Amino acid sequence: MGKRTRGERAGLSRTQVLDAALALVDREGAGALTMRRLGVELDVEAMTLYHYVPNKDALLDGLVERLFAEALPFADENAEADTDADTEAGSADWRALLRTYAVSLRQALLRHPGVLSFAASRPAVTPATLDAVEHGLAALTASGFPLGAAVHALNTLSLFVVGHTAAEAAQPTQAEAPGSPAWLAELDAARYPLLTEAARSGAGTDDAERFDFAINALVNGFGTALD
Repeated sequence: MGKRTRGERAGLSRTQVLDAALALVDREGAGALTMRRLGVELDVEAMTLYHYVPNKDALLDGLVERLFAEALPFADENAEADTDADTEAGSADWRALLRTYAVSLRQALLRHPGVLSFAASRPAVTPATLDAVEHGLAALTASGFPLGAAVHALNTLSLFVVGHTAAEAAQPTQAEAPGSPAWLAELDAARYPLLTEAARSGAGTDDAERFDFAINALVNGFGTALD
């Protein structure tokens, strides 16, 4: 069967195009993602794809949207901002919301590490991503954050999660690097007793533990904006 034409639209949707692009990036990395290659994956001419994403940048923005918008747990938090119930309970809720967002985003990025190569450099521009950010800002400002502090909090948390996850993804797995690292055997234990002990025992080396420690410190620190 030959490829279907742009006019036939191939029965695709933007979601299907983004799903195929994400699967390709997962499998072969961001460098493999071109409109021509994506067309092959979907069995359509590359020109057909421009009906759903106007250019390559829009395609990359769509992939960032998929990860960030789904990770932001703010979709329904905008509604009851002016009720009295939003005082004491609200100040606890924003911490839980930010922690949930950070954990969800890390998990999404670890599932799709190919997106890490461009996630931090693409600002929120698609309607779905902007909607999620808007709801996040609404949740924070309803809890007493000044708008500027709310923007800083979301941006800081997002950049930390992307950076931490990128470092995790770049590390060799246990299967690839069994045993102690070579530098540990050469470390002078008399000069570096604490480093030697940490490396030997694994203290402070667990990625998930470090991530939770840092997120808790960040989120608790954001609370100073309410003082």
